[in-house]
Amino acid sequence: MNKKFAKFALVAIVFGFALMIAPAVYAQPVEDGGSALTTDGARKLGGAIGAGLAVMGGAAGIGRIGGSAVESMARQPEAADKISGAMILTAAFIEGVTLFAIIVGLLAVL
Repeated sequence: MNKKFAKFALVAIVFGFALMIAPAVYAQPVEDGGSALTTDGARKLGGAIGAGLAVMGGAAGIGRIGGSAVESMARQPEAADKISGAMILTAAFIEGVTLFAIIVGLLAVL
């Protein structure tokens, strides 16, 4: 991975967390003395974060498979048919697991 892109990704992640936490700084105090984050809110937050992480992991996996397959085909063009078949099959498995993880995360939100 490119170092410039890695720095950009790290800054984007930190900025995203700052945007997530910033509204809590300006939140009004709870009058009944309870916590601002309820059990229901924590469940929804966890489900949303889990679904997002599942999408990011699936995208990274499929991208890595595609890059490796293209590199392999460039080295051995005669094996391109076998490599592309294996690539499509593996990408389908990753996509299925990612979809399952997204559904589980979104069920936690509901």
